[in-house]
Amino acid sequence: MDQLPAYIKICLFVSLTAACLGFACSANDVAASGSVIHEATKDWIFPAAGTISDTFNTRYGTHKGLDIAGRYRAKVFSAQEGTVTRSYLSASYGHVVFIRHPSGYETVYAHLAGRAVRAGQHVEKGKVVGYMGSTGHSTGIHLHFEVHNGPWTPDKKNAIDPFLIFGPGAPGQTVSAKTHDPYGVFAASTVPQPAAYTVKKGDTLWNIALHFHTSVGRLKSWNKLRSDRIMAGQVLKIKNE
Repeated sequence: MDQLPAYIKICLFVSLTAACLGFACSANDVAASGSVIHEATKDWIFPAAGTISDTFNTRYGTHKGLDIAGRYRAKVFSAQEGTVTRSYLSASYGHVVFIRHPSGYETVYAHLAGRAVRAGQHVEKGKVVGYMGSTGHSTGIHLHFEVHNGPWTPDKKNAIDPFLIFGPGAPGQTVSAKTHDPYGVFAASTVPQPAAYTVKKGDTLWNIALHFHTSVGRLKSWNKLRSDRIMAGQVLKIKNE
């Protein structure tokens, strides 16, 4: 490095600085985006009861939804009020319902055994939109649930992970319907919340707050943080409030 001409050293320094700034901005953008999603969907309800059978971005990144396996013809509910944009029998989705919500999000309920709403119909949050089945390209009884931050498109470029709304889960985990807390975290009052959390690589204050059902503001207050920046290995205080 010492043998490089001065102008090359300057170019390398500028490039490295720009890359670092770009990474920091990208991380902040992700955190900000997550906070916006959390605020816009904080009163949504989980659409079906059952067991998580597949998650977002599996199958080499092609699976753009959340699969909930359950009882045949179990009720499937609208996650939020909105207008049914489509309700039809698709070759791939099977019986499927699309709902556009006032916030601009669009949800998809696929592989239904039957549909309970029609295109153009206004539905309230918690309205039965269909019944769990295995129609279309499906290998078992389940609901395939998608959330799009904007309109649904064939390439699913607006698809977001439903875990950003309801908190992280895992295959095999039991979930309840018609609640924003499908895992029963709030109901499990006998399980004490940990007093501290060690930050992992890729964590943001927003996803940590979502996991512990608190707010970024509280996390910052408990830990006397002046910014949203955190580092892997950092220990954060978590309080029961």
